[in-house]
Amino acid sequence: MPGPAQGPGAPGIPGAPGGDKPASGGAAGPLIKDVTTATFMADVIEASRTVPVIVDFWAPWCGPCKQLGPILEKLVTAAGGKVRLAKVDIDQNQALAGQLRIQSIPMVYAFFGGRPVDGFAGAVPESQVKAFIDTLIANAGGAPGGDGPDIAKLIAEAREALAKSDEGGALSLYSQVLEHDEKNVDALAGLARCYIASGETEAAESILAELPDSAKNHVDAQAARAALELKAQGSALAGEAAALEAKVTADPNDHQSRYDLAVALLSNNQREASVDHLLEIMRRKRDWNDSAARKQLVKMFEAWGAQDPLTIEGRQRLSAILFS
Repeated sequence: MPGPAQGPGAPGIPGAPGGDKPASGGAAGPLIKDVTTATFMADVIEASRTVPVIVDFWAPWCGPCKQLGPILEKLVTAAGGKVRLAKVDIDQNQALAGQLRIQSIPMVYAFFGGRPVDGFAGAVPESQVKAFIDTLIANAGGAPGGDGPDIAKLIAEAREALAKSDEGGALSLYSQVLEHDEKNVDALAGLARCYIASGETEAAESILAELPDSAKNHVDAQAARAALELKAQGSALAGEAAALEAKVTADPNDHQSRYDLAVALLSNNQREASVDHLLEIMRRKRDWNDSAARKQLVKMFEAWGAQDPLTIEGRQRLSAILFS
């Protein structure tokens, strides 16, 4: 999910209320609300502890937002109270958009149990939005008070484990979900990410190939595909890091060698060093090779997920360069 960062993934949760003006728009009623920085905690975080809440980040000038908004409102209304919709005008609530790292719109996040559990970016077709909402409702069916496990909680914990490089813990959590719902897209896509992190790329590719078309834009599926692309890209350069580093030392403006070095370092799991070199290219010549360094960073952040500490730090450093 592009956009926030953080491919797309899960945003941070804002804290104390702010003073933004109420958002404009026609959202009304208990199922669909205009939400501001001041009401976000009550209308999204707290409300999501009992029913899933979808947050639609939009702006009046955004054409794709005008396509997606009515679809969301229609499907949420049709769900009959099993899910709610919160609409956030980012122009009227810039502080909130900044806290949640919203970098492009439309951007949609789903919250349940007081935390973000899924999301997507862009004006996707109605069939995909319906699949997104259906999955969210199905997962919420196992919340406290139901007959099954708290699916949303297990998914959120699994994503947190992956962000901490605890592939084994994440694998166990996703497996618990699949025991209850073998077609759960969150768990299947997350399982693919676990396999990639463990080097079992064929198993990951098999899972991704069997996902339904409606899951193509799923945040974890996109992350898994990005990770596979990065692994394929780095396989040819994995043993060249030392030679490439010598070239960069001899000529700091040899951007191609620095880029290849970043790829090689990533393939050797030296993630921080890889990010450092790509950012250095951005500092020296940000538009080099059609902004190749920025595109590589975005793909890396997508593969790691929005909750990964290095994704969060890297996006902040990248934004500082882009807006300096």
